[in-house]
Amino acid sequence: MRYLTAGESHGKQLTTIVEGVPSNMDLLPADINDSLLRRQKGHGRGRRMQIEKDLVDVKSGVRHGYTLGSPIALVIENDDFKHWVNIMGEEPLDPDAEVKRQITRPRPGHADLNGALKYGHRDMRNVLERSSARETAARVAVGAVAKKLLSLLDIKIVGYTKEIAGIRAKDVDNLTVEERLQISEASPVRTLDKDVEQKMMDAIDLAKKEGDSIGGVVEVIVEGLPAGIGSYVHYDRKLDSRIAGGVVSINAFKGVEFGLGFEMARKNGSQVHDEIIWDEQNGFTRRTNRLGGFEGGMSTGMPIVVRGVMKPIPTLYKPLQSVDIDSKEPFQASIERSDSCAVPAAAVVMEHVVAWEIARTLLDQFPHDQFPKLKKALDEYREELRSF
Repeated sequence: MRYLTAGESHGKQLTTIVEGVPSNMDLLPADINDSLLRRQKGHGRGRRMQIEKDLVDVKSGVRHGYTLGSPIALVIENDDFKHWVNIMGEEPLDPDAEVKRQITRPRPGHADLNGALKYGHRDMRNVLERSSARETAARVAVGAVAKKLLSLLDIKIVGYTKEIAGIRAKDVDNLTVEERLQISEASPVRTLDKDVEQKMMDAIDLAKKEGDSIGGVVEVIVEGLPAGIGSYVHYDRKLDSRIAGGVVSINAFKGVEFGLGFEMARKNGSQVHDEIIWDEQNGFTRRTNRLGGFEGGMSTGMPIVVRGVMKPIPTLYKPLQSVDIDSKEPFQASIERSDSCAVPAAAVVMEHVVAWEIARTLLDQFPHDQFPKLKKALDEYREELRSF
């Protein structure tokens, strides 16, 4: 299973083609639109989210509510394009016409300068339009297809905010994925800890007032994934490696950890590894889940616990110093419309990225041309694990 996305931030649309989804799987536009709506929410989001009303148009691969097994084409229109026709249109410009809003001043923390150097662009709008986090809308749409597949296989997943600007939500145990979803979606900052919710909002408001931005930590929990998904035999088949790569591929994400994560470096082995137990109802399981549901690149059957670190968004209203690529003179970096904090929205993006990596790994491991055969194979595998 694979996908490609296309589109620029202020272009006509975001386009995605998803290949390898099993046939005869329930899928409706509403399954995708719900995820797109969640991505647009969150305290600290900028004016762009007031302009765009992200809805998916399923162009192919689905008929009468079921997937066909052929490529699924998804389109999300950019409503803001009508204001950018002259700037982002595909027709050649008059040689004598002035290029409007041409960008020659790279912004620190963005892809602007590196992309211009790589692709030879003198107008860095050619870089920032594609490197923009607007592309995550397409990735959420793809992840929504994966989430639907997982839900039909009794695998549940949710993402939420763990930390913003050093304000950390307390750990909450004994909550199901459904409970975590319900609580976090009721929070403006998508946190499970009501005691720090207002503090997080205040920090976001202060950053916005000062023309600055703040980052944080996102946590994703997955329940229902049986043991042995992934593989130890080669680097590119390790499921935790795939998830880690997917997480740091999200715009502005700079770190990832599982279970105790970096805290493991400060503990003894006896305080890190999970003791193995067995009972007749569940078969083999673990007494604890310090490793976040992984051993040897494979799932253990315990909930997957993964966190991602999001840096502060580098588009600032008090811009940092830069250098004009034409004049080579120092300038203040140009300002583009942005969020003061996108951590709550990033929780939704990471949730869907993790869902994709799990779904494609399952499809690598089990027969998947037809969804009923996939479900049957996974059910039989679960039963084998219980009787092992």
